[in-house]
Amino acid sequence: MSGNKLLLDTNIILYLLRGDTTLVNILEGKQVYISFVTELELYSFKELNAADRSKIDAILEACSIIDINAGVKAKTIEVRRLYKIKLPDSIIAGTALYFKMPLITADKDFEKIEELNLLNYEI
Repeated sequence: MSGNKLLLDTNIILYLLRGDTTLVNILEGKQVYISFVTELELYSFKELNAADRSKIDAILEACSIIDINAGVKAKTIEVRRLYKIKLPDSIIAGTALYFKMPLITADKDFEKIEELNLLNYEI
């Protein structure tokens, strides 16, 4: 996977939920993917109400969700051991690396992963 495809970090989805139009323009015409971890993180917010759930549903309908597989597991382990980042972030980075897909994020922790094709988003 590459070219017109992007993996979105959880914070990017949160910005979209808040109505970030700059991101909408950046993502227009792209095939967008998320890790299953992002889906879990979004739906597990303690204060989530029905309206929030509907907004998340609508955004995720436009995304393809990537589940874990042996290749993603191997990359996740490699990332976690080399860079000592949180497990959810390691899974997201491992997914991007395994599928050779750019990751768009506002999380600076990903910058330490040298082999990651990273698109830093700043508000």
